[in-house]
Amino acid sequence: RNCRVRCIDVTDADAIDLALLMLRCGVGAVMLAHGINHIIGGGKIAGTGRWFESLGMKPGPLHAWLASITEVGAGAMLVLGRLTPLACAGVLGVMLVALITNHWKNGFFIFRPGEGYEFVANLTVVALALGALGPGSWSVDDKILEIHLNGQPVDPEPFMAQHGAPLNGRAVAPTPPPSPTSRTTPVGPAQGA
Repeated sequence: RNCRVRCIDVTDADAIDLALLMLRCGVGAVMLAHGINHIIGGGKIAGTGRWFESLGMKPGPLHAWLASITEVGAGAMLVLGRLTPLACAGVLGVMLVALITNHWKNGFFIFRPGEGYEFVANLTVVALALGALGPGSWSVDDKILEIHLNGQPVDPEPFMAQHGAPLNGRAVAPTPPPSPTSRTTPVGPAQGA
């Protein structure tokens, strides 16, 4: 190619992995910052608990700890790309509660008094997309998914597909058992014997 600057050959897979990494790290950093701020910032967990109680979430300190630990855990897992569907479920849970208890009544725009739901909605949609797409190849999940049996690498897809487990974020349909009417071998005494 004719480039003035150094050319980098980027494949479509690399571009997708980079985009997934950026989404994971962006949402993960936001969740980490929120969780850490609830625990050690401003009014600390006691202040967060009082705020939660004012929103009707009682007991406030319990809800504050649950939300904060979920935010920190989900944020860290997203940055690493570890257990991404579970991390996304944590983000969804926290964001949906925030949407319902605090932001919905304030309208869409975040600059409105009381803060609207646009930011919470964006985090929710990105978490849904990441949960469906998976973490990509640039993740801890991808690196440790390789299974070894007796020192030999084993392809996990057949096992995972048989049990309907998500593989690196991709939903895999379970393999149905053969129906009794689809037998290929005759049942009963052999014909013509």
